[in-house]
Amino acid sequence: MGVDHLVPNDPRVEHKFTKINDEITYHYMLVKPEGTPKATVVLIHGWPDLGMGWRYQVPLLVSMGLQVVVPDMLGYGQTSAPYSHEEYTMKKMTGHIAQVIKAVTDQPIILGGHDWGGFFIWRMTMYYPEMIRAVFSLCVPYIPPMPAVETLDEFAARQTNFGYQKQLASGEAEKIIEGTPDGISRFLNGMYGGRTPANGVVFTPETGVLKDNLPEIGQSPLVPKEMVDFYAQEYARHGFHGPCNWYRVRELNMADELPLAEGAKTFQFKQPAMLVMSGKDTVLLPSYARGQERFFEKPLKSELVEEAGHWVAFQCPEAANKHIGDFVQSVLAEAN
Repeated sequence: MGVDHLVPNDPRVEHKFTKINDEITYHYMLVKPEGTPKATVVLIHGWPDLGMGWRYQVPLLVSMGLQVVVPDMLGYGQTSAPYSHEEYTMKKMTGHIAQVIKAVTDQPIILGGHDWGGFFIWRMTMYYPEMIRAVFSLCVPYIPPMPAVETLDEFAARQTNFGYQKQLASGEAEKIIEGTPDGISRFLNGMYGGRTPANGVVFTPETGVLKDNLPEIGQSPLVPKEMVDFYAQEYARHGFHGPCNWYRVRELNMADELPLAEGAKTFQFKQPAMLVMSGKDTVLLPSYARGQERFFEKPLKSELVEEAGHWVAFQCPEAANKHIGDFVQSVLAEAN
């Protein structure tokens, strides 16, 4: 039968909107359990994804008596997509999600993230610790704030498997993706494992989007056509400029975080936390999780899904749900 999951236009989902200011509105899915919720879970997606990237996790969490909030992040789906990259800093966006949370609950929440969402949830827990009851990340370890601003060029030279970020920040990638009528669908299929007839890929960590391969990319083996079609429809609302803006704010983020960096050597999260890494992720390598324990006051729950690539939440939903379910249950039990 497979793992229960949300589908487009799922009747279990309420579609909500929270106005942040005159220019920005967030769309989020809200799914409630029967009776009074035991707690609220907020799930943050990354690039190139949508709130629907958590489709296999939402039914599980609701079955545990939790209400679940899953926003489309800034630039994505039905959420606003301001053109200026300056609106996409972590400090501003964590403030946005704080407003979304306040619209739903007045209690501390359990916060989860993947990819950029994984980076986001660690920063949000630093900026708004009183709002976070527990925190978990898929594929992204905590990275302490740095005491000096580093340019994207310097970062890419130091970490060559993040070289793609230069292309995404430059504007070249969005031009490639949007340059053909079916470019968005082929790109998404390729990011989710689709290949060319010659087994070529659409993306490499060192370079980014491969223009010559894009027209020949076939169907994703991980995501069915109807879901890719839904994603493509949602991305067509705003294009890829907004999502790529997340890669244009490295220096702005680091400048914002200089006050946090002052105490970074001794900083520890006080909340219960879990980190789940993927054994076959070619960018966020499992080795990056080494030494994470020192950043947490309570023992860090550290897990590895050996057979998963980057898209662990829907590539290996049984394993992802087992780890998330066990962690959330432990958080709920701690309060009783």
